[in-house]
Amino acid sequence: MPERSPGEGELGAQSMRERLVTCQWVPFTVDIVFAFFANPHNLPTLMPAKMRTKVDAVQWIPAPPSPISAGSQWVAPNMAAGVGSEITVSFSPAPYVPMRLRWVARITDFVWHSHFCDEQIRGPFEHFSHRHGIQSEIQSGRVGTLLTDEIEYALPFGSIGQLWDAAVRRQLKQTIALRQEKLPRILDALVRQMT
Repeated sequence: MPERSPGEGELGAQSMRERLVTCQWVPFTVDIVFAFFANPHNLPTLMPAKMRTKVDAVQWIPAPPSPISAGSQWVAPNMAAGVGSEITVSFSPAPYVPMRLRWVARITDFVWHSHFCDEQIRGPFEHFSHRHGIQSEIQSGRVGTLLTDEIEYALPFGSIGQLWDAAVRRQLKQTIALRQEKLPRILDALVRQMT
């Protein structure tokens, strides 16, 4: 059963906030993984091809310098979107639908090699926030990175919107599962290219 918390909708109607949490461990160091996720231009590579996701604009506010990766080839401060950055993304909500939805998210929290958070400021949800936890973790004696996604969302239109929750939740889970499948190959190709 999903976790729910009450929230106020735009028109004062009660809406239910849904919560989805997933974890993945990858055998790559935290500086590589964090730098990859902190660059919003990498987002389309992680999304399903059928969504045709594009980054339309980035209002860039650079992240502070990384405390442990000074001089690292993986961390360029001007490639990490810091607090206050706004990213405009467009995507196709369903295959063969010519309409594209626009989503504007703002980075609301950023701590190198720990986490960053983004929150929808315009888009298809009544509320959507995503905390990307990215921390170094050793598993079976191997250094790697644990990724934790914590998503909280509410659908628009109150109880009518709730009718779509199962489909939306399934789509979110499928998108994250695809990302988890693709990510090790993407990071491996990135490491090979940089070495």
